[in-house]
Amino acid sequence: MKNVRIYTLWGDNGLNKEDTRILRLKCEEVPIPLDKETKEDIRILREYFLNRADAAGLAAPQIGIPKRIIIFRNRGFHKNGTDDGTWTKRDVDILVNPRITQTRGEPVVLSEGCLSCPGVKIEIARFPEIKIRAFDMFGQKINRRYFDYIARIVQHEIDHLDGKLIVDYLDDFTAPIQKRELATDGEAHKYKSKLSNTTHP
Repeated sequence: MKNVRIYTLWGDNGLNKEDTRILRLKCEEVPIPLDKETKEDIRILREYFLNRADAAGLAAPQIGIPKRIIIFRNRGFHKNGTDDGTWTKRDVDILVNPRITQTRGEPVVLSEGCLSCPGVKIEIARFPEIKIRAFDMFGQKINRRYFDYIARIVQHEIDHLDGKLIVDYLDDFTAPIQKRELATDGEAHKYKSKLSNTTHP
């Protein structure tokens, strides 16, 4: 896993401009059948994710791979997102070119963190039930339904594939002083931060 790391909008020295450029890209769909390069990208994403205890999900662009691939835990959560201690490293889903085809229920507001926005938690409304059309890690077409916190994780990770991050859900956000240079589409914005340690969707 040499040189694999989480790309972040900011760090201790301010805005990470190149990381931000990658994180703000709208990722292209992966050609099917999967080619050798994409299979290797999936392997790297999976290995990196399984070696982090602080992530409930991860999108490929978060480690610098601008492709429509996400990975996430598919069990082991209470409805409020807390860990119920039942999941293993086999309890993960990998979705290639995921697309939300159906949503159900009234959106539920919960606080979310993100590895790419360190030190920040933001309350976001997400649908409690979604239907997804995608391909699995072998390039086979699949349809899945996800509920509650897992549905939230999937929506969060799909946002990443479109260059959208949790800070985009607030109009007025004031970051800690060393993070105020955060830029979206080339313009400086102020954001509200709530510092917290959490497992990030």
